[in-house]
Amino acid sequence: MDKNKKLRVGIIGTGGIANPHLDSYLKLDNVEVVAGADLVPGKAEEFFRAHGLEGIHCYSSHKEMIDNEPDLDAVSVCTYNRTHAECSIYALDHGLHVLLEKPFCVTIDEAKAIMEAEKRSGKILTIGFQPRFDANMQMIKKIVQSGELGKIYYIQTGGGRRRGIPVSRGNTFIRDDTAGIGAMGDIGCYSLDMVLNAIGYPKPLTVTGYTSSFFGRDPETYMNCGHPEFAKEFGVDDFAAGFIRLEGGVILDFRISWAMNMDTPGDTLILGTKGGLRIPSTDCWNGTVGGPMTLYRDIAGEQTQTVAGAETEMVIPIINDGTDLFARKVSAFVDAIVEGGTSPIPSSQIVINQAIIDGIVRSARCGAEVTVDIPEID
Repeated sequence: MDKNKKLRVGIIGTGGIANPHLDSYLKLDNVEVVAGADLVPGKAEEFFRAHGLEGIHCYSSHKEMIDNEPDLDAVSVCTYNRTHAECSIYALDHGLHVLLEKPFCVTIDEAKAIMEAEKRSGKILTIGFQPRFDANMQMIKKIVQSGELGKIYYIQTGGGRRRGIPVSRGNTFIRDDTAGIGAMGDIGCYSLDMVLNAIGYPKPLTVTGYTSSFFGRDPETYMNCGHPEFAKEFGVDDFAAGFIRLEGGVILDFRISWAMNMDTPGDTLILGTKGGLRIPSTDCWNGTVGGPMTLYRDIAGEQTQTVAGAETEMVIPIINDGTDLFARKVSAFVDAIVEGGTSPIPSSQIVINQAIIDGIVRSARCGAEVTVDIPEID
């Protein structure tokens, strides 16, 4: 596109996650946010006013916005999970670049449909995994790809919250008709991306999965927020686990939680034939590294370990560089459009993430191991 022309952006969905999208766009001199859409009457107008913006064209649906804004270049899709596919496909089919918030969508069939629209359009589709831009996440990948750990054969990952079902802004995260998936789509996808990206996103072959919702369906869970009725509306997972066989002989042991009687389901462990890497979980999982990483290996027949930040000869640095990861995600999307580049976080990778979540759901329903097929996009 013309580098002298400002990129015209619309925001679809003006709930909580739309705030950092808008804030990040407003920091960019080559972007103009011109429109927004939300199903709730007056919500889009209120959203932009809260950011001190006047004159933004507001609409009651993504279709109305796109149909009436012929000069749009790109959109951020910030809606609830069940509408990710619908909004993204419509935008792509109308020639718009799309920054789609995570999770990719709800089912693997939806992911395939989005990717088909992406291919038809020739536009950029990137998925909102801002932890990719964290220097510590990049260090994890660098360590793995360096061969320091040898052949990777087993990975344990996940995270969780002792109590952290996201209902502070209402019930859209917990209803099946709006969210479709729960803890897996909200925070579990971050854990999967952290390790899958580090090892090159191999394809999953089979999945044995389990999901539960013991806390989500218990009225006592919501006593502090004053909405015990949410228990009857809860229709997704608050805990999930999966045992995944990946190409290349790698086993992935995954678990994630919104609520459980434990502080964490465990650190992330990446085990290789030459070394192992421990990545501490956080107290309330948010897609970040929870503390100093530890590298375990043998040197001259002796078992050693190197702790990040310790006063040793070999240090795995924990980097606190102050990077605004969300702003970096948005600027990478804009840069790709302006420079004619490729997607910063491509659907060809995240479809594997989605296929694992889809496999866990299918396996949990049938109570048996299921095979995983990654869709081919013609």
